[in-house]
Amino acid sequence: MPAEIVLIPCLSDNYAVLIRHGASDTTVLVDAPEAGPILRTLQLKGWDLTHVLITHKHPDHIDGLPALKAKYHPRVYGPAAEADAIPGLDFGMSEGDVADIGGFRFEAIETPGHTKGHIVFHEANEGWLFAGDTLFVMGCGRLFEDTPKAMWRSLSKLAALPASTRVWCGHEYTLSNAKFCASILPQDQAIAERLAKIEADRAAGKPTVPTTIGAEKATNVFLRAGEAKVAAAVGMDAGDSAAVFAELRERKNRG
Repeated sequence: MPAEIVLIPCLSDNYAVLIRHGASDTTVLVDAPEAGPILRTLQLKGWDLTHVLITHKHPDHIDGLPALKAKYHPRVYGPAAEADAIPGLDFGMSEGDVADIGGFRFEAIETPGHTKGHIVFHEANEGWLFAGDTLFVMGCGRLFEDTPKAMWRSLSKLAALPASTRVWCGHEYTLSNAKFCASILPQDQAIAERLAKIEADRAAGKPTVPTTIGAEKATNVFLRAGEAKVAAAVGMDAGDSAAVFAELRERKNRG
């Protein structure tokens, strides 16, 4: 039985994701920004929440956990490095650890940058990546706790995944991100075409998530910091990709 995946808008711009494996009667939640929309979706679907995957400790990814835990008693997996900050965490995960849930195999990839302990979840058999606040559609997370070099290494890990990998991220930041990418490379046709589609989708109220690794490598300037044309666009030498990335992130912060 194929999986059913439901994207749930939460708060002002967050997303949670439900993954249903009917054959094992398993329902997995990725991140818990707030309980209300998640509880309503579970009730509408008639599903019991069995497992939760948490990418990092920020309140807009965990504030719904206590209510969900109280109602459904799911097993909660999250970053071992942030265990003390995540209420109700049952299993701490580090690089390479695997959560075998129903018919799925979620492997933790450590992606420090946004927070030092941030992890993402990769399901290689299905070609899924749940990226939290590390990789966004045409963007990446702010650096609250770690260095640009650390985040560049994290993004490079994700860029090495198969191009067909579908990516769900934690926020609907895409329109702002796409405009930024277009400002860096205004002559890039792929970016211009994607920006036009994103503007149309957002005007129609459609989400831009999920994306793919291939689409991000083609149009996300943060993943393209190693390209000479991106370095030149910010007046830098292409020899230091991490430094180019740092400049891009700083410009986005100011914008």
